[in-house]
Amino acid sequence: MKVIVIASRKGGSGKTTLAGHLAVQAEFSGQGPVALLDVDPQGSLSEWWNVREAETPHFAQSSFETLTKDVARLRKAGIKRLFIDTPPAIERSIADVVAVSDIVVIPSRPSPHDLRSIGATIEVAEHLGKPFIFVLNAATPRARITNEAITVLSRYGMLAPIIVHQRVDFASSMIDGRTVMELSEGAKSSEEIRKLWSYLDCRLEGRAYRPAAPVIPLRSHAKNVSLLAQAGLE
Repeated sequence: MKVIVIASRKGGSGKTTLAGHLAVQAEFSGQGPVALLDVDPQGSLSEWWNVREAETPHFAQSSFETLTKDVARLRKAGIKRLFIDTPPAIERSIADVVAVSDIVVIPSRPSPHDLRSIGATIEVAEHLGKPFIFVLNAATPRARITNEAITVLSRYGMLAPIIVHQRVDFASSMIDGRTVMELSEGAKSSEEIRKLWSYLDCRLEGRAYRPAAPVIPLRSHAKNVSLLAQAGLE
């Protein structure tokens, strides 16, 4: 079983949306059985799953106190991919969640507030020797701040080569327990999730990721001072 932890100190970074979407895409890709584990006391992921009509992915509510036993139980039950959603805070107990992971996904919006928050999550992952990957989430296409955020995140670790852009259908799909892939298979948002999961799965399995075409427009910017300075990362 491979365990993917979605973690970020910043609330509103899109952890729950990414956890649900990636789990569904993993199931669609034939890598199931897939399960979701929610250790966020707010229970946003469990609320989404409770109104979901589809039987998969499987869902389990957990807590920091029972996490290790719950993960072992799901492993014994034959789960192949486990996604864990975490609360928007870095507490001592978050280390217990990161400790059971095979990879930590750190979503970040392209904003100074989000970028300031990445350090605490990085520190926990590095202390435990766990690989982590940034995912630029809820980005505005072709915006300068998006490209500046790419530069910032790339300085501090591995950045997934797929940007998840800000689109209404992400919020719309989560209302009734679905995902963008189930609303419109051909939508750009669906393509982003498919590519993002393909990349993450390649990292989990130690395979090279070879996209058909570049999906992140890495551009050269002589000046990235504004975002770097605002984020306190310059």
